[in-house]
Amino acid sequence: MIGDIISKIGNTPMARLSRIFPDARFRLFAKLEGVNPGGSIKDRTALTIIKNAVISGELSPGATVVESSSGNMGIGLAQMCRYFGLRFVCVVDPKTTKQNLDILRLYGAEIECVTVPDPLTGEYLQARIDRVKQLTAQIPHSFWPNQYANLWNAQAHHQTMREIAEALDGRVDYLFCATSTCGTLRGCSEYAYVQDLRTRIIAVDALGSVIFGGKTSRRLIPGHGASVRPSLYEPHLADECVLVSDLDCVVGCRRLVREELILAGGSSGAVISAVNKSQGRIPDGSNCVVILPDRGDRYMDTIYSDQWVLEHFGDVSHLWEIPFEEGGRSWNLQPTDQEMKSFPLRTLYS
Repeated sequence: MIGDIISKIGNTPMARLSRIFPDARFRLFAKLEGVNPGGSIKDRTALTIIKNAVISGELSPGATVVESSSGNMGIGLAQMCRYFGLRFVCVVDPKTTKQNLDILRLYGAEIECVTVPDPLTGEYLQARIDRVKQLTAQIPHSFWPNQYANLWNAQAHHQTMREIAEALDGRVDYLFCATSTCGTLRGCSEYAYVQDLRTRIIAVDALGSVIFGGKTSRRLIPGHGASVRPSLYEPHLADECVLVSDLDCVVGCRRLVREELILAGGSSGAVISAVNKSQGRIPDGSNCVVILPDRGDRYMDTIYSDQWVLEHFGDVSHLWEIPFEEGGRSWNLQPTDQEMKSFPLRTLYS
């Protein structure tokens, strides 16, 4: 049966990654979330939140949805609001790319740009959230999805993990998941626990993110990490956290497109880098899954721009032009101690 466009959200394909770590003694699979209609895993979140708000009566035709987003969630919400006949105001900041702004406007979103960062953190996230709260107080019949705290965000990813588990007949030994709102992490973790999958959940966070207790610092690549710990975070959601740098993300993305022909976004490069850092301690024969949250075509002016990479990192092209080596980190990035630190967390739900 052929359904409309929102029926095509979810049920994304899995692909075997056999070239990027040719000597690996484990099997690596990728969940390709970039094939969702809006180009990212955030389509799942947006659909679940908006649909359930409509069902519950929190949203009615003509109401206004207001949310903070650096790109993907805003695009997902813009689609859903257009579909359900809702007005959408997306609060962005100067880091939001022109391409994402153009896409948002095409879907009918109104753009509200915050230009002054939060004075305490020096980041835009808290400033965007503060502006969302102001707008929802001013606009009648407005609704804040609050992706950072809304349990429907996590609920959406019970289905994500179900799809992964069904594709591998329930044997998911390791799951590498980039963190931002913690919705994907929480949903996958909850499903794995309830279904007794015995999956080791590896959270992948950005160097400069505070989610797992780090100190905030400047980050170039959006899509993972946060300057404010989301309410959806709980310490038992992951067995382990691996930190990755902006350069790790660039190299991971470039290696992914070079070896596996997958053009993916920054957080996808992050999870590939986390696998590279972890591969020496993954048992032989394990089934490992990485969630690749979005496509890379929205990063052509940054991650995939040779000039942008040169300006921010210097001449590092040799890091993706050489093959990976067996046994772990092979990019010779000279990481800091903090960057390489892997945080063991208490056993999931013990």
